[in-house]
Amino acid sequence: MSDRSSYGLGRAELHELYRALTLTRAAEERLEILQKQGHVTGGLYRSLGQEAGAVGAAFALRRRDDGTGDFLAHTVRAAGALFLFGGELEDFFRQYMAKGSGPTRGREANLHWFDFQKGFVGPVSPLGTMIEIMAGITLTFRMRGEERIGMVFYGDGASSTGAWHEGLNFAAVQRCPLILMVENNQWAFSTPTHKNTRVATFADKGPGYGIGADSVDGTDVLEVFDTVRRAAALVRAGEGTRLVELRYFRRLGHAQHDPQEYVDPALIEEWEKRDPIAGYRDRMLRNEWATEEELSAIEEEVFERCRIAAESVVEEPNPDGPSAVYDVYTDLDIARPWTRAEPAVP
Repeated sequence: MSDRSSYGLGRAELHELYRALTLTRAAEERLEILQKQGHVTGGLYRSLGQEAGAVGAAFALRRRDDGTGDFLAHTVRAAGALFLFGGELEDFFRQYMAKGSGPTRGREANLHWFDFQKGFVGPVSPLGTMIEIMAGITLTFRMRGEERIGMVFYGDGASSTGAWHEGLNFAAVQRCPLILMVENNQWAFSTPTHKNTRVATFADKGPGYGIGADSVDGTDVLEVFDTVRRAAALVRAGEGTRLVELRYFRRLGHAQHDPQEYVDPALIEEWEKRDPIAGYRDRMLRNEWATEEELSAIEEEVFERCRIAAESVVEEPNPDGPSAVYDVYTDLDIARPWTRAEPAVP
């Protein structure tokens, strides 16, 4: 495609993509400030340089809030996809600050929460297992004859786990309507990707499971969108599971506590020149999809939205001690868990 191609998206949609990209970065930058102020509980995982992968992929799916849309399993570096699926900015901050007002009432950190009506489920801690969970969820779509599909994100390091292989094999055999997004950011914590796998591209792994696979420049939000849109059409038509590799670079450490001393600074500087947000911004101006004033207005709007949300959440209460046993002990009067279709047998 030429640089002038908007892949069929209108001006409003192109602006929405830019808003989603800038929201992802602004929210994480605000989190970094909150962490330095002592408000963040646990680790902070930035997606600097990877924002276009999550945003472009999620933008290609059907996003609804009535429980009938596509389904997303995001990662800690896919906040942009979570926001597009209706994850509230305030809840995002509540999770990282372990607030009692948050979706998990301070029990889980960062992006570990779900909303089945909006169609997203947060990651569980054991790496590789979310593909198994999503294989089960999307299998129900196929068995019910629904035109819904799922998307699960994974880092390249997680693809070396047994659960990842078992889940992908099951999804492939059962023709689950699922897209597996492999985030090849070239590092699994401090281990370079070439020490995790010998394939030149993760798309080479697809044929081994009998599924189609694509590899795309993860810094180009429009190319990601178009690649995933085409993959989604095939999956929705009954082809079964597909794999899409996002190629980019993790420009910060595994988490904020990781100084990233194992990476050549010159390599980071090289990838900074391929910043996904700056690149998309320049492209919009060059092709006259937006004016400088329009983009500046979006940036100011997003910055203020993040500032106001963060400052309001800081003032919200921490969890009450007694609430820690809620949903734990059976002799308490609690809400029925969502995992039970019927009340538990005495």
